[in-house]
Amino acid sequence: MLFTLKKIVFLVTYNFSLFLLLMIGIQNSSNKIKINLISSETIRLPVSFIIGLSFIGGSLTGGLLNINSFGKKDKNL
Repeated sequence: MLFTLKKIVFLVTYNFSLFLLLMIGIQNSSNKIKINLISSETIRLPVSFIIGLSFIGGSLTGGLLNINSFGKKDKNL
């Protein structure tokens, strides 16, 4: 239980620090595009922001899936 909580805190802290670095890094980004969603479009966003957010989202999702599968392995033992 304590290990899982430590891992979640580490994941949130790590991904939040990556997000802050992303915000600092895209200050002078000039390449902007719109993303087509199912029913609408987004505003013009920098390409680096889109790529960075998808990386951070994947990192967070992968870490949380790993915690979930780790907990299931312990229950089977």
